[in-house]
Amino acid sequence: MALAARSRLSTLSRAFFFLLAASAPAASLESATIDARAADEAHLSQRELLGKRIFEDKSLSEPAGLSCASCHDPAKAFQGNNGSPIAALARGSRPDALGTRKTPTLGYVSFSPRFHFMKKKDEETGETELVPVGGQFWDGRADDLAAQVEGPLLNPREMNNPSKAAVVEKIKSGAYADLARRLYGEKIFESDAGFDKLARAVAAYESSERFHPFSSKFDEFLRGREKLTAEEAKGFALFKDKKKGNCIACHVGEEKSRRPQDWLFTDFSYDALGAPRNAAIPDNKDPAFVDLGLCKREGLAKVAPKGYAIDSLCGQFKAPTLRNIAVTGPYLHNGVFASLRDVVAFYATRDTDPARWYPKKEGATAKYDDLPETFHDNVNVKEVPYDRKPGETPRIDESEIDAIVAFLRTLTDRPAPAAKAER
Repeated sequence: MALAARSRLSTLSRAFFFLLAASAPAASLESATIDARAADEAHLSQRELLGKRIFEDKSLSEPAGLSCASCHDPAKAFQGNNGSPIAALARGSRPDALGTRKTPTLGYVSFSPRFHFMKKKDEETGETELVPVGGQFWDGRADDLAAQVEGPLLNPREMNNPSKAAVVEKIKSGAYADLARRLYGEKIFESDAGFDKLARAVAAYESSERFHPFSSKFDEFLRGREKLTAEEAKGFALFKDKKKGNCIACHVGEEKSRRPQDWLFTDFSYDALGAPRNAAIPDNKDPAFVDLGLCKREGLAKVAPKGYAIDSLCGQFKAPTLRNIAVTGPYLHNGVFASLRDVVAFYATRDTDPARWYPKKEGATAKYDDLPETFHDNVNVKEVPYDRKPGETPRIDESEIDAIVAFLRTLTDRPAPAAKAER
């Protein structure tokens, strides 16, 4: 996955250093590696640099061997599964430990607001309602990026640390402890707030340009430097058409703006899509196990408006950015779809041809099979393209699905150009 042009070596450069290992003396290789790292970090602030050190530190898991970067791989748009045997779930620090949901990308997440409820006007009824927005993770359980850092570090299925203090102690004993002291003072490892300050350094790194380079073909199109192909342009039109794809309803952009920053391709809201159950997830072998998403967010009742129907949020998960979507599969919160085309086709035909996506149970199609029947009414069936019934014509046909997929592929960030050798 591409990083910011000023803050990452090109893929070509990385390949060069890898090949150099076969023939170069150890001292020369070490020097080249140090130079490569220096170039990669040249434009980071000291705070961002500390965050990068923590982000890449494999000694911070229990047992050692897993870093944040292991599951948020820069080469895969800051997501991945750490070599897990199950594509949908990341492997943790212990060999038998797997996550519970598909690892979300960290690309562009710094733009997400803190978790809150906001007023939104229903386009069909005209009524205003309060809806949850923002936060981090699929269920928004972390208000912001700094809070998000704590999750993987302390999760038994992920980095498996027993406490914040244990993490701070590891950093105190590590190679970059002096960098932390220079930045935050000699008492950084003694203060109860030490972990939070270190977490904010990671958040600063995750907010740096390399996590949101805006370097895709679509960005160049917005800047007037490139043109979309006929199929890509058709897909873009369908993407925006509120009577066809209507993807822009949740994956928003300012249609009159040519600024890439105005096209984040998410409104950071939550939706219940009725995703099929993923049989590959070990927890799903228990028929009683159900991932209800947002309604089970810890502390939700305290931040929700008084009298809010929390159960109405069961089955909802956060709408991710579509930037880099072509390289961040598998898709949806449970990774049930390996193919980007299948996701778009699911949106288009979930309700016109449910047998295509859901299993048979007692002779009938078990629609929304990953959600208890009591919450089926939470599934979005009002917005286009979901407003169809079995046997009706989908809002978009197969060729139009292909066009939308072609457009989505233009959202993949490109590598920084290779630096020219000095003569």
